[in-house]
Amino acid sequence: MNNDILSSFRPALVMTLLFALLLGIAYPLAMTGIGQAIFPRQANGSVVREDGKIIGSTVVGQAFTSERYFRTRPSAAGQGYDGLASSGSNLGPTSQALGDRVQQAVAAMKAAEPGKPIPADLVTTSASGLDPDITPQAAYYQVDRIARVRNIDAHALKRLVARTIDRPLFGFIGEPRVNVFELNRRLDGIGAKPAR
Repeated sequence: MNNDILSSFRPALVMTLLFALLLGIAYPLAMTGIGQAIFPRQANGSVVREDGKIIGSTVVGQAFTSERYFRTRPSAAGQGYDGLASSGSNLGPTSQALGDRVQQAVAAMKAAEPGKPIPADLVTTSASGLDPDITPQAAYYQVDRIARVRNIDAHALKRLVARTIDRPLFGFIGEPRVNVFELNRRLDGIGAKPAR
């Protein structure tokens, strides 16, 4: 009887070990190797280097707090844009804390730019808390402030935003979006580079 039980478990044990090796080691190593060979920049986090130093990533949101820069969405990840604490606030639409936070952000923006409609993505967080993109409307909303602070023509800034818009894949997959990191790099390219 013991031999029957052992002989029954042997195939299950062998298959478990085989699939653990195949799917737990061989497949991930193969996919990592293919990713490094075909898409090395993306596989390594799409980091951007300047003078040999990493200055950011195009796929992770970053806090731009200076009035001289376009700002991205608010972040609920840790203390803000913390990749180790990636998550949303998990506050539902009936949450008083969420309502209060959004009302404060809206009030501050209305005080700074009276009469302008405020894009929702400038006062709400993304699901990951690390979203690097904003809508074109959110980028255009910020043009007047940046033009005023940097003493740049607003029409030139609108053209810069228009050139930075990423269109939907194949014209219908996704939404138009603006990568704030890339937009701010291009913004620095049209003037002197101040401290962030």
